[in-house]
This record gives sequence, C-alpha cells and structure tokens, in this order.
Amino acid sequence: MVTAVPAERDAVARAFAGPAASSSAAAPGPSPREVRLPGGTLLHRLAPSAPGAPAADLLAAGVGPALAAASTATALTAAALEGAPYGLVVCAGIAGGFVPHAPVGSLVVADEITVADLGADTPDGFVPVTGLGFGTVTHRPPDALVRAATAATGAPAGTVLTVSTVTGGADRAAELRARHPRALAEAMEGFGVAEAAAAHGVPVLEIRAVSNAVGPRDRAAWRIGDALAALTEGFGKLAPVLESWKEA
Repeated sequence: MVTAVPAERDAVARAFAGPAASSSAAAPGPSPREVRLPGGTLLHRLAPSAPGAPAADLLAAGVGPALAAASTATALTAAALEGAPYGLVVCAGIAGGFVPHAPVGSLVVADEITVADLGADTPDGFVPVTGLGFGTVTHRPPDALVRAATAATGAPAGTVLTVSTVTGGADRAAELRARHPRALAEAMEGFGVAEAAAAHGVPVLEIRAVSNAVGPRDRAAWRIGDALAALTEGFGKLAPVLESWKEA
C-alpha cells in the first residue's frame, strides 16, 4: 500500500490494528517491522492479520507522480528479486474532491486512474499525450476489485486524477471537470504508482479521502485530520477485501 507521506501511511496502518484503533485517528497503530530497500526506500511491514492471510507492506513513497513511481518500482523490483512478488498495489491518501460529487470527509474509489496534465497545450486547447501519438493516460483497476471496494466502504467509484500541480482556482477546476466529467478527486501520486505497477504486471487500486474542495486554494478550509480519519475508517472496512482478493 503506497501513500505519499508518513501521516497517510500511519492512517492506513491504524486500520489494521483492530476495531479500537480504527475508530480513532489518534489511536496507536500496529508495530510494523521496518524493511530497508535500495535507495533508502523504507517499507513498514505489517504482520498477517490471520494465519494464511497475506502480509501487507506500507510505503510512504514521496510526493508527486515521479517519486511515487520510482519508490513503488523499487519496492516491486525488490520483492520480485526476493521471489515474493506482490499481488496487488493500493495507492492511498488524501485528495482534493470535486464538489458536490466528493465532499470533504468522504472516501472515493478510482475505477480510472488518469493523469490530467501529461500532454501539450495547443491553440485548440489541451491535448493529452495519447493524442500526440504515444504514451498512456489512464490505468483501470480490476472491475471486480472496484465493485468489492465500493460495496465494503460505501464510497462512490469514478475517475481520480493525478496532477503535478494542485489546482488553485475555479477556472482550472472547471476545465478539469469538463475534460473529465467522471472525475471525483485529484491527487499527485496515483498515476505514477499505477505506471510502476503496470510495468510489473501487478493490478492497482486507488483509494482517496477528501480533505478539501478542488478549486480556489483556501488552506483554512482544509480538513486534513477528518480526511485521515476517513482513510483509517475506510481501510478498516476494506482490509478483508484486500486480504481475500485474488485476480481471476
């Protein structure tokens, strides 16, 4: 499970510490074992929740699609070389939400992980990199896993956008929503994580908790604590799905 920063990683970890921990963002999480990887990448490895259940590794990969891709690829490569490849990569964290579709404090599940600003500005408007004849702009998590995640959490499914520059104005928010009508949220790591997972042939899922509205930048209105609590609560419901899911 990949987050950008340690605060998000720890919010996810608390969900695996049992019902008491899942009920409070301030509750202590499990005591993970630290695993160092090449390049200084640090995994927090949780013990399996039950005999036969898969172990879960938590990685604070860094902010932005490039660093998230590099860190995720390092973890995936190390696991493959050890003969214990991962079966699933989950990108998680807080995000900006497109209101009213994804209000502050809500959880969203990506059925499309789309990079919103990889392409070219032209006199006729923005052209994605695929319109220039190369690359990819969207990764799609397995349909069955998305359905199971939404059923477990009650969260809506839709497009989660990856951006390298966080939206700070109403015009930009409207432009993104016009180009991506199904967009629920924007964040900065999902597409990078998905690119690394795709290179290794590993399925990917993205889960986001909304801390602020996409649009005019107003830090005073952000509710990061509420979003982290929602992330913990959501993963408390999602944990059995992740532990039992196997790709058909």
